[in-house]
Amino acid sequence: MVSFTMNKRYCSWHMVNKIILYTLFYCLGLHLFFLVPLYARDYDYINVTNPFLKKTPVAVTDFKTFNGHAEELNIGKTAIGILKEALDFTGYLKTMNPVAFLSNPAESGIQLGQINFRDWTGIGADLLITGGISEVDGKITLKLRLFDTFNTKLLIGKIYTGPQSQVRKMIHLFCSEISYQLTGKWGIFNSKIAFVSTINGKKEIFSCDFDGHNIKQITSHKSISLSPSWSSDGKWLAYVSYANGKPDLFIKNLEEKRGSIINYKGMNISPDWMPGQKKLAAALSFSGDQEIYLLTLKGEIIKRITKSWGIDVSPDFSPDGKKIVFSSKRSGTPQIYIKDFESDRPIRLTFNGKNNTSPAWSPDGKKIAYVGIEDNNIDIFVMPLDTGTPVQLTMNQGDNEDPSWSPDGSMLAFTTTREGGVSRIFVMNASGSDPRRLLSLKGRQTQPDWSLSKGTEN
Repeated sequence: MVSFTMNKRYCSWHMVNKIILYTLFYCLGLHLFFLVPLYARDYDYINVTNPFLKKTPVAVTDFKTFNGHAEELNIGKTAIGILKEALDFTGYLKTMNPVAFLSNPAESGIQLGQINFRDWTGIGADLLITGGISEVDGKITLKLRLFDTFNTKLLIGKIYTGPQSQVRKMIHLFCSEISYQLTGKWGIFNSKIAFVSTINGKKEIFSCDFDGHNIKQITSHKSISLSPSWSSDGKWLAYVSYANGKPDLFIKNLEEKRGSIINYKGMNISPDWMPGQKKLAAALSFSGDQEIYLLTLKGEIIKRITKSWGIDVSPDFSPDGKKIVFSSKRSGTPQIYIKDFESDRPIRLTFNGKNNTSPAWSPDGKKIAYVGIEDNNIDIFVMPLDTGTPVQLTMNQGDNEDPSWSPDGSMLAFTTTREGGVSRIFVMNASGSDPRRLLSLKGRQTQPDWSLSKGTEN
């Protein structure tokens, strides 16, 4: 277990002022003019859903080694690398090149009274992270702090302890604290992504951390496995497999190695978990065409959700579990519909294009991402529910499918063929900007499903 407490002791002493006159003028004249109104609020700095969001510059300094031996230095460098990679991954933070740094807190001091904030405002650092590390008999202690450079305030001070193998977890816990401080959300750092990858000509389910690290193979059916879906608590995974000769639903508890198989006559596909419940929706065809049902963990039918002559598939619950969005051919071509469980009346959402599928509800419940096909181009769209006007996020970059929201709503994972026509998993900001490849694996990767973040332990 990683234990951590708030660091409440902050020594103070004066550092030599290295800032020169023009830098001081730049800091006071320009940065304060533009940024003080933003930072005057109670640390609710960043709206991660803002399509015009500019990345906030963060200075991450060398870690102070408390005992001064080589092992601390090496672990500290590893921890800094993990920290920078995680912060840059967010899409709203940007770590700065240390070449520009005017001072080194690892030598002068990492606490509040030991920081000369003009050294950091002068180079444009909105935020500053300092750290210290000690290693004794394999036990690691990390002291990490986040500062607001313009208000000269400590925003976060944490101490984490644990074995060296837990350094990555310690850093990601601190990143979750940063995310909550800046956005009011715990962010992506404790989340995972399940996905499909080909291996030896077969399709299996894998998982990885939010940033593509720590890849694990979950299934070994040596068949075709598809459509992974996480439960809200991240303990259960539902997916479709042809292991028994036809598409059935497999439900696994990943911690306890137990589960069940839902194998009604016909097709059993497209599972999605009800938020906060051990219930799931899926499309079953035992009655004829595919309809959506609500099921227990063992596959018992609780209720039938859709009733139409057209195929109904790809259910996705609203965050409050009171509505469901799905794709249906009831109007003749695949379109997106929303159904409120209270009124039991489906409402058509999409009208542009002849083929709209794979809907995904945003974590704040305000938007639906989906796949639209127009002029033989397969792209990802997002529709704000208050306007009903779709916004195209991808274009002229191969086929783009399978959108899945990050737990804080700041990003989307998706499948794309933009690299040589081979299916790969990419992530992009919720506005469609900054797309980048998530994984470096052989074969083809598709159908990402981003788990909900568990937040942080306190």
